[in-house]
Amino acid sequence: MMGDDNQGPIVQEQSHLSVNTFLTKVFFRMFLGLLATAIVAGYTYYSGLLEDVAESGAFIFFIIAEFVVAIVFSLGFRKFSSGVVTALFFAYAMLTGVTFSAIFVVFDAASIAYAFIGTAAIFGVMAYIGKNTTKDLTSLGTILSVSLITAVIVSIINLFVGNGMIDIILDWVIIAIFMGFTVYDMNKIVALRDSGYSDDEHLYVYGAMELYLDFINLFIRILSVIGRYRRD
Repeated sequence: MMGDDNQGPIVQEQSHLSVNTFLTKVFFRMFLGLLATAIVAGYTYYSGLLEDVAESGAFIFFIIAEFVVAIVFSLGFRKFSSGVVTALFFAYAMLTGVTFSAIFVVFDAASIAYAFIGTAAIFGVMAYIGKNTTKDLTSLGTILSVSLITAVIVSIINLFVGNGMIDIILDWVIIAIFMGFTVYDMNKIVALRDSGYSDDEHLYVYGAMELYLDFINLFIRILSVIGRYRRD
C-alpha cells in the first residue's frame, strides 16, 4: 500500500510495536511540526519579516506554496522516500508558520494562548475517542469531506454576502467537522498500524501530517470564535 521507488512496496508484517509506542512516534512528529510552525510564526512576526513580506506582495506566494507542497505530499507520498516525505511535511509546517504569523496582527496574545489550550484539550479528547472506538468509521470520511467542501463553498459565497451570523455558524460547523476528522484520522491511523504498516517511517509522517492538519484547522476556527482582536 505504501512504498517508494527505491524500496518497493512495504512488506506487510505483523508489527511488534504496541499501539502506544506507535502513536508516540506519530505524535512526536506531529509535535515537531507544530513546534516548527510556532517558531517560524513567532520569528516572522516579531522580527518584522511579516511586514516586509506583506509589503512586497510575497504573502500570496507562501499561501500558494502551502497548497503546492500539500498536493505534492498527497500525490507523491507513496512514491517518495521517507526522507523526502519528512522534508515535505516540515516544509509545509514552516510555510504555515509564515502565513500563521498574521494572527499576531489580528488577535491578542492571550486569545492565541487560550485558543491553543482549548484546541489541545478538544483534540486530545477526539484523538482518544478515535483510538479506542471499535466502530467502522469508513463512511464517516466521505460525510466529513462532503460537509467540509460544502462549508468552504458557503464561506466563499458569504465573502460577497457579508453576513456575520453565517460566519459564526460556519465557524462552529467547521469546528465540529474537524473534531470528526480527528476521530476519523486517529481511527484510520491505528487501523493501518494493525494492518502491519507501523514499522515504516512513511506511516509515522503520514499520521503526523493528518493529525497536524486537524489540529491546525481546529485552532484556526476556535481562535476565530473566542479570539479578542488587538486594539493597538
